[in-house]
Amino acid sequence: MSKAWVVDDGLWKLIEPVLPPWPVKAPGPRPVPDRLCLQGVLFVLHTGIGWEDLPQELGFGSGMTCWRRLQRWTEAGVFDQVHQILLARLNAANRIDWSRAAMDGSHIDAKKGVPGQARRRSTAANPAPSIT
Repeated sequence: MSKAWVVDDGLWKLIEPVLPPWPVKAPGPRPVPDRLCLQGVLFVLHTGIGWEDLPQELGFGSGMTCWRRLQRWTEAGVFDQVHQILLARLNAANRIDWSRAAMDGSHIDAKKGVPGQARRRSTAANPAPSIT
């Protein structure tokens, strides 16, 4: 039985190309490989432990390293891209039951207000006129 945080070769082939390259002039020691950091992130999310509690003996780097990499990838839009890639592959393989899909405002642009809407008359009581 596979562990939920292990990224197999097939999945890694889909994810690796969308990861941003490591900055050439990045300060600090040589970075932990992206695949290991991703597995560290998945381990923390799967187990619910704190970032600082990520066991070093797993080889994923420190919790702070994994957290920083997660931040970097999130800012680069990596997870949105991976989501689109996986949806496209699952759809092409006819593995998505679209009759069970739902959409809400978090997935589509929701326009504020209706164009040309008439202003509604207030039903609030009118204030008394000033006598001063």
